[in-house]
Amino acid sequence: MNIIQHAQDYIILKNKISVFNQLIGLSKISRKLNYLRRSKLSLLSILSWLMVSIFQQRSLYRAEKTKQFTTRTVRNVLNDARINWQRLTCLLAGGIIDYLRRIKTLDGRRKLAFVLDDTLIKRSFSKKAELLAKTYDHDRGKYLKGYRGLTLAITDGNTLLPVNYALMSSENQRNRIGSPARFTDLRTLAGQRRAQAQRKMNLVGIELLKQALDNQITADYVLFDTWFSSPKMFKTVIDLGMVGIGMIKNTVKVHYRYRNKMMSDKAIYQLLRRSQRRQHDKYQYSVIVEAHAGENTFPLRLVFVTKRGHTNKFLVLASTNPDLTPDKIIQMYGRRWQIEGFFKVAKQYLRLDRSQIQSYDGFCAHLALVMMAYDILAWQQAWQQRESVDYHSMGDLFFELNRDLTDITLIEALTQLLVNLVSYVSGKIFIEKKINEFLNEFFDQLPGSFSKLLTA
Repeated sequence: MNIIQHAQDYIILKNKISVFNQLIGLSKISRKLNYLRRSKLSLLSILSWLMVSIFQQRSLYRAEKTKQFTTRTVRNVLNDARINWQRLTCLLAGGIIDYLRRIKTLDGRRKLAFVLDDTLIKRSFSKKAELLAKTYDHDRGKYLKGYRGLTLAITDGNTLLPVNYALMSSENQRNRIGSPARFTDLRTLAGQRRAQAQRKMNLVGIELLKQALDNQITADYVLFDTWFSSPKMFKTVIDLGMVGIGMIKNTVKVHYRYRNKMMSDKAIYQLLRRSQRRQHDKYQYSVIVEAHAGENTFPLRLVFVTKRGHTNKFLVLASTNPDLTPDKIIQMYGRRWQIEGFFKVAKQYLRLDRSQIQSYDGFCAHLALVMMAYDILAWQQAWQQRESVDYHSMGDLFFELNRDLTDITLIEALTQLLVNLVSYVSGKIFIEKKINEFLNEFFDQLPGSFSKLLTA
């Protein structure tokens, strides 16, 4: 029975992936990735097979066998440095967004927002992997061997889709403990990919945003945490035509002009507390300051929020649009947490940090496949929301109907009965038998306690 059930699950999984490929147009996307092979084997067939293996949480060694190709062929494709895997994630996200808009699942009333964040991808047992680096783990407070998976995603507050990524090494050469880059020619895609991995993460984040915009994926906001927050980052987001919302660092090295004085965010907070300014329910204070990025200045709204569990500590949110209300800034920044859910799902269920691939190009391909698997999950969830009918979502309509159709009391029911009897008796013909049938039917519909009292 277990073998039969496994075969049925395998067929259902293949069918769902096939439907996804047809609806999103993955065959057209796969022909734009610079896939060059002499054989007639299509990249779509390899991607579909890899999706099944990821959802079954199996490695290439334990994956289901197929007659079309061998696992060696799959490894050669993954390690091919010429394939543009970053473009796959961009085009796939754009295709899903267009599809969700066609079926009216993507809420048009909610503005889209880019989310920029990174996660640690551990490679504890690797020693000589290309561009392997010592990466600081903020949770454990120590350095571990691995990479940083810099990810750009887009969300409407309900559905999150990964858009672009970069497999980051370390800018500091001392922290790079693996073998050096195999390709250094910046005219090739492999050389550009490795050069990008050794640049500053803030600069690479801007590059990912520009690549998304070049692929016709647009949003109104850009959300990021303290790692990317800086006046220069905010100014770059403004130049790209978007609104930046992020949590800034509590540091004395960055100053803002407030009341004609250059002050740090901590000094501004202390000044507001001494002035006994009124605190709000969802936040403490909100002020508009002037930020400096080189010779450029621009307004910035700061929102001071109490840190949960710490009465004397605070968090500072910043927005490049000073017209946004503090409540709106807090609400928009709350969407950033969705990318943390993506990292959790990718690591626990989609084998993000459990790949047996050793080459740098192969691991970049693995990241793209994990994001593609998550896209299928997001598409499936959006499709189920469209097909399911939830009458509770009608909201206040039920309360309005209850006001109009309230339950009548016993006195009102008896009064209505007498009125009906009078109108019935006042007719031309009075039939005692029909009146008794009418009364008996009324008594039968009453609860037992009322029926006994009225018939006694």
